[in-house]
Amino acid sequence: MAELFKNIYTHKFFEEFIATIQKVVPGFDAFSFSNKIFDDQWQHKELKQRMRHITNVLQEHLSSDYCINADIILKVIEQLKKDGKKENSIEYMFLPDFIEVYGMQHYEISVKAIEKITQFTSCEFAIRPFIIKFPKKGMDQMIKWATHKHPMVRRLSTEGCRPRLPWAIAISFLKKDPLPIVPILEHLKKDESESVRRSVANNLNDIAKDNPDIVISLAKKWYGKSNEIDWVVKHACRTLLKQGNKQIMELFGFETVSQIKISNFQILTPKVKIGQTLEFTFQLNNTGNVPSKLRLEYGLYYQKANRSLSKKVFKISEKLYPEKSKTNIVRKQSFKIITTRKFYTGLHQVSIIVNGNEFEKYDFILTS
Repeated sequence: MAELFKNIYTHKFFEEFIATIQKVVPGFDAFSFSNKIFDDQWQHKELKQRMRHITNVLQEHLSSDYCINADIILKVIEQLKKDGKKENSIEYMFLPDFIEVYGMQHYEISVKAIEKITQFTSCEFAIRPFIIKFPKKGMDQMIKWATHKHPMVRRLSTEGCRPRLPWAIAISFLKKDPLPIVPILEHLKKDESESVRRSVANNLNDIAKDNPDIVISLAKKWYGKSNEIDWVVKHACRTLLKQGNKQIMELFGFETVSQIKISNFQILTPKVKIGQTLEFTFQLNNTGNVPSKLRLEYGLYYQKANRSLSKKVFKISEKLYPEKSKTNIVRKQSFKIITTRKFYTGLHQVSIIVNGNEFEKYDFILTS
């Protein structure tokens, strides 16, 4: 079984961190800090709860003056680098969390600290409360960071203002009106850093969930400029593709399916136990006289707690299917227990989707 991510915080980790911080703060109380970290609730805390707990315990062992503490954190990061710790070290995200929790009343100092900290560990969560509380100043800062020389600062300029960043608080005013984000995305869509371009695509995908017309317009404007930008556009439109948006389907060359037939559909496991696998097969027939570019998917209708069904779309392939061809396809879908979905027994359904067009749904039963 894979190790839980929250267990990155080991006794060894804190021994090393304490050794580092003591080089910056010679009187740092290692014994008290360690004891308060590993309190009687530690084992019950999840990853983000552990990060916030570390933040609070760290505050107890530093100065009562936030400005002094912000400077200490920057010096600790410099020392961590000297000690050989690599950039993008996710386990140190409690350092920007400290800025978020204790620095809201010190905007200028906090934002300057975030600019430096994000070059070591991501500040995509920490910056969001500042944008929410100071929307004009916050978005102006995002635009400035879009031209920064360091790629992780440029990435923060787009990742930090994603309207729907996973595991983070949503930015409601940008969900409603994302136009302030567009100049950042325009500037960074061809950034030399792949991680920055990926963030641009993810931001656009967020926008598509509330304001699809903005993304459709940008996709049409950008597509065909270069291979790198085409990738950004395609990744940005993944939700619209799963929704079968006709304009986006046409943009990527997925057109009529009048010549496509689905036959011999069989559910090979009509009863599936939780923890096991659904298996189904079908034949895709291109009856036309020319090859067809097809985006082939299947829709899985999960049983919900209220006994209604909720659809989730899974991709099978995107490719040319030859003229007058018959292609046999077998797919499996796991019902292994995962933390991000709760399974409910009873009726479920599966369907085949071709270029956004859904064919007939078929039933199967999930059992305990």
